[in-house]
Amino acid sequence: MKKLKDWADKNLQGDRVIWAVVFALSLISILVVYSSIGTLAYKRTASTEWLLLKHTGMVFLGLACMWVAHKIDYRYYSKLSRLGLWISIPLLLYTFRFGTSLNNAARWISVPIFGSFQPSDFASLALIINLASMLSKRQQNIDDIKESLIPILFWCGMICGLIALSNFSSAVLLFATCMLIMFIGRVPVKYLAMLVLVGLLAGGIGLKMGTRWETTINRITSFVNGSELPFQAKHGRIAVATGGIFGKGPGNSDQRNILPHPYSDFVYAIVIEEYGMIGGVIVVILYILLLHRGMKAAYNSERAFGGLLSAGLSFDLVCQAMVNMGVVVGLGPITGQPLPLVSMGGTAMVFTGISIGIILSVSRGEQEENWGQTESSASPQPDGKNMEAKAA
Repeated sequence: MKKLKDWADKNLQGDRVIWAVVFALSLISILVVYSSIGTLAYKRTASTEWLLLKHTGMVFLGLACMWVAHKIDYRYYSKLSRLGLWISIPLLLYTFRFGTSLNNAARWISVPIFGSFQPSDFASLALIINLASMLSKRQQNIDDIKESLIPILFWCGMICGLIALSNFSSAVLLFATCMLIMFIGRVPVKYLAMLVLVGLLAGGIGLKMGTRWETTINRITSFVNGSELPFQAKHGRIAVATGGIFGKGPGNSDQRNILPHPYSDFVYAIVIEEYGMIGGVIVVILYILLLHRGMKAAYNSERAFGGLLSAGLSFDLVCQAMVNMGVVVGLGPITGQPLPLVSMGGTAMVFTGISIGIILSVSRGEQEENWGQTESSASPQPDGKNMEAKAA
């Protein structure tokens, strides 16, 4: 046990609660995805064991990316974020025009050997980092429209609008995260109102020019009217209703063979059906813990950039999780958002791991700084008499 603790102290730095939450959600992901990939294996004429190994490999790849990201000083990400934004623009445009379509949504780029790549995940991460960087550098002149507001409005409107072309729900969540970061960054309320107008304009144009206009309107109208539940929502609620308190047990789900995407969009329905209300509540608590520890790292940060970065990334991940779970239990229209760290996926696992790694890097940096301050304050300070005695 001592060797294991020493290894963890050396290699798993930062907030230990976040590490525990990530490991718990990763284990839940492997169990639930294995239970829900039967139909996918049949469609692809592959074995469930092969798909399980592939998903497990992606889980460990995400953990590896998280470990690497948490070892890097988070301040270096500020230098790379602007380059990431410029790269995101052509990637998002290429995805909209030539991307691989699924359910009438072109969100992926096919990459040889590596498989599919979703540029919206990369663009979202780059925007959050760059927005935190811009606000931290402009705290002294945050009221300056030319120096502070215009660059922020440009990048928020540009990236959110391009993502809305093919993924409106992700654009809305990213925009909400930008609003939170700006609010924490002391941006005046009148400028936040201007950001809302820019967001509505960019999102409306992106939605109208994109491929999701009719789908989005139909889903919202169907949810508001409540006249007829979509197929996914209906069977998702059946899974929740039949799960009971303790669930049917691992591997005993019935709706996994009926739901279109039980391993990604509606994986939370399988969690509740197999592990009951208790399992569903445990998953919710894990995400709340992740948000709490991420916000705690932001609160403890001595630097504005670290605090804004940790708060933005934590809110973005947990907000996405809450939207996914809310859709499953009938609290919102169908969005197609995966459940971070749990849903089956490639790009999402990697960029979720990087995001959490950056949060851990912020908490690790503050812990090291606080430890250094404690050591310096605890060390004896030479006074004048001691110095005179030594001189004598």
